[in-house]
Amino acid sequence: MGNRREFGSKKMSTNAIISQLDAEQMNKELPDFAPGDTVVVQVKVKEGSRERLQAFEGVVLGKRNRGLNSAFTVRKISHGVGVERTFQTYSRLLESIEVKRRGDVRQAKLYYLRERSGRSARIKEKLG
Repeated sequence: MGNRREFGSKKMSTNAIISQLDAEQMNKELPDFAPGDTVVVQVKVKEGSRERLQAFEGVVLGKRNRGLNSAFTVRKISHGVGVERTFQTYSRLLESIEVKRRGDVRQAKLYYLRERSGRSARIKEKLG
């Protein structure tokens, strides 16, 4: 029989079934953002019985585009300490993503910003 399964009324391969299930869960409307952009990510945080939104604003260091498993990393400086957080793009914990500023960079991954601070860590703004 191979790797064919009954899914609904038609026979599909296992990979096709997984792709279809992934596509159904990737229904979130997201703004276009790229490495170098400054974004504000609203994250749902559960503390005990109550739930609130927490804003995390920083520079996008990189994106990982893998369908439902897509992720992006945001870096900010908090009280003089660099803080990086990786978010799953299609997570239910993400309420919204807002692009504050477009950055003009050449690399796809901005890991070199980890070693820099102050003026050398600045990113030019993309014009137009």
